[in-house]
Amino acid sequence: MNPCQGSVVSRSEFHLPKTTPAALKALGHGSLPDTLEVDGRRFIRRRVFKHDFFAATALYEADPLFEGNTDRVILKVQRQTPFLLIPLCWVGRILTARELSAFHRLAGVPGIPRLIGEWGPTGLVREYIEGHTLAEVDRVDDDFHPRLRELIDAIHARDMAYVDLEKSGNILVGDDGRPYLFDFQISWYWPKGWGGALQPARAIRRWLQKGDLYHLVKLQRRTRPDQLSPEVLAASYRKPWFVRTHNVLTRPFTRLRRRILNRLDPQRSRGERGRISDNKLMGGV
Repeated sequence: MNPCQGSVVSRSEFHLPKTTPAALKALGHGSLPDTLEVDGRRFIRRRVFKHDFFAATALYEADPLFEGNTDRVILKVQRQTPFLLIPLCWVGRILTARELSAFHRLAGVPGIPRLIGEWGPTGLVREYIEGHTLAEVDRVDDDFHPRLRELIDAIHARDMAYVDLEKSGNILVGDDGRPYLFDFQISWYWPKGWGGALQPARAIRRWLQKGDLYHLVKLQRRTRPDQLSPEVLAASYRKPWFVRTHNVLTRPFTRLRRRILNRLDPQRSRGERGRISDNKLMGGV
């Protein structure tokens, strides 16, 4: 029995392409549970948003039989199953611990969903935010990008870097027009007790934080270029050295990984791997 699974995984299906190998899914042949209990309340799974190599994410709605319980929550469960006979539940545990740590450090920051609790050894439950990802909109309100900059500044003030702003699908435009960040799987934080106050860790953090600010301008260039001065707009097309260095270091691995995955799972060679494409309601997944 897989020690990472516990009672988290059920065997019900949620309609991924039949050709997708189970080894490329975080839960293998399993799926997220049909129901879950949170703080004495019962929730029912309504929609699976994504099931890729590293995690499965779904929306749960309060059981209507429980009077006054109208909440919606997101359950995210990290990798549990082996890959090519290599146990990877330890990866799921590490990723979960990282995200839990990020939510705890950012608790109370406007634009960060509320963490509700842990779920099993590799899962967490968080608040659901109504809205759509920035990738789905062409234009945002005047105050969206200033608020997003304030949110990133608040993250940086806690000695973190978000790192994943290159993907506009990682930024949620709430129905209230405000920006929200919800995925901290690869966010950077080096605890001071582990050398985070030393110069090498501080240099890496500054490098990644500069990358955050660069990608903020790129996001604004796509949705509100009218808010950028001609000088800033022109500069946004010139990649700074730290972004070029990052690309040089990571691109070979990214290309190799994409080639292998496309060969194993040809039907997912287009679009974002693991995303359930018929969902209109994103809710920050």
